[in-house]
Amino acid sequence: MLNLIRMKRHKESIVFFFLIGVLSACGQTKQKSQQKPAMTDTKITTIDTATVGGGCFWCTEAQFQILDGVISVQSGYSGGTIKNPSYKEVCMGITGHAEVVQVAYDTTKLNYADILKAFFESHDPTQLNRQGNDVGSQYRSVIYFHSLEQKRVAEEIKAELDASGAYSSKIVTEISPFSVFYKAEDYHQNYFNDNGEASYCQFVIAPKLEKFKKLFKGKLKEN
Repeated sequence: MLNLIRMKRHKESIVFFFLIGVLSACGQTKQKSQQKPAMTDTKITTIDTATVGGGCFWCTEAQFQILDGVISVQSGYSGGTIKNPSYKEVCMGITGHAEVVQVAYDTTKLNYADILKAFFESHDPTQLNRQGNDVGSQYRSVIYFHSLEQKRVAEEIKAELDASGAYSSKIVTEISPFSVFYKAEDYHQNYFNDNGEASYCQFVIAPKLEKFKKLFKGKLKEN
């Protein structure tokens, strides 16, 4: 009889401690469920890219570099059929590429329409396969869109400019989907700033840059 009582008490003790353990685990689970999820570091992207060609990329690069909101400008080649073309090959007109600039810009300061307005003012979009004395398909006026929205904006602005009579001739700017950008050789980068004394810089780029500064006064980077 005494053994039966002891066994019963032993079982009751086991059940008691088991219940205590369950209640404790439930409490911990509840506390964990009430903990706030860890905050993740989410960054809102405000940088977009535009790829345009308006004649010699030395000129186009120098103009976009001074716009407030432009983060970087790289000179290069797009729209051709040969991989990794050289400047010499592009100038020979055998690759199908256009001289272009790829512009990274802050969308909190500039939108794509702003970029294209600057682009159309940076050159003569009515000249086919040339800009001034720079002649050849590599100097064509072209917009390579990165999205359908960029395409829509480009077509809309081009149509508006044509309808406005802003130019005496029809705009011939090509609007095509972006495929690939090949960065030009290092000596082409930041060309005007590094070679300001060169004759091309003084007689071709500098006058264009001064005109551009007047048109976009108030939208330029502070020196």
